[in-house]
Amino acid sequence: MRYLLFEQLFPENYLASFQEVHKAVFEGDEFKFEKLQHKQNLLAILAVDGSRVAGFKLGYEHPDGVFYSWLGGVHPDYQKQGIAATCMEMQHFWCKQQSYTRVRTYGRNEKKGMLIVNIKAGFDIVKTFVDDKGRHKIVFEKEL
Repeated sequence: MRYLLFEQLFPENYLASFQEVHKAVFEGDEFKFEKLQHKQNLLAILAVDGSRVAGFKLGYEHPDGVFYSWLGGVHPDYQKQGIAATCMEMQHFWCKQQSYTRVRTYGRNEKKGMLIVNIKAGFDIVKTFVDDKGRHKIVFEKEL
């Protein structure tokens, strides 16, 4: 497994494989790349097996100056191999190098695997809310 770090959107040759992971993790939804337009300090980390994306972690600077670990996932064929944790460790190392002092992420109760990864990584639950789609969200933050 290779881990690739990009300080912008990753190269086009990974797009189709990235979409496969996104669809597998997020109930068949296709990722909309326009959501990344105008994001400050975009960071993309890909876990790659040969030419296949096995997992990913995307984040960017939130307007309040905290690094927002926005989206991540691991294809079911590769889960339970530490890929999500490795991507997170790489992201946090990069954040420290960029002088961020905190990382924030959101979780959903039905995604228990990621809740566990976040807790094991030292995140604290700082609040909860219901989003505009009626989903209960958990807000995690971690001091770096």
